[in-house]
Amino acid sequence: MNSRSPSSPDSTGVQPFWETKQLADMTTSEWESLCDGCARCCLIKLEDEDTGDIETTNIVCHLLDQDLCRCTDYANRTKHVPTCIKLTPGNVAAIKWMPTSCAYRRLAEGRGLASWHPLVSGDPESIHLSGISVQGKVISEEGIPEDELEDYLAIWEDGDE
Repeated sequence: MNSRSPSSPDSTGVQPFWETKQLADMTTSEWESLCDGCARCCLIKLEDEDTGDIETTNIVCHLLDQDLCRCTDYANRTKHVPTCIKLTPGNVAAIKWMPTSCAYRRLAEGRGLASWHPLVSGDPESIHLSGISVQGKVISEEGIPEDELEDYLAIWEDGDE
């Protein structure tokens, strides 16, 4: 992994874009590059009807490639999965079920990127090597009856630093 600290300039003396720009000012490419590939947003979540509390399972959306931790049809995901929420600079702060380790949430809350984030480490595998991603820890929602989802509730370590 790259030893550059998250707040130090690169070799040209330029601060990283995520430290100099507000989320709303980022280009589409910059915004998309913030995704660390943990795929925790793809975990199936259940809401308690009485309390409104959100609980997370170890089941993932059927569109998730579990090895790469990337959506297999990202451009059309909301057509296939109407409940899939498209993160935007305008809604990310309000989505409290996003993990505290999520780069979008961290930046919206005024925190920097974690050391294991690929933009900081320089290694796209660092998210998996750190144990933050869902890689190797989940199953697909395909074939699981809705009334059995509660059987798959899981406690996910925060992974925040």
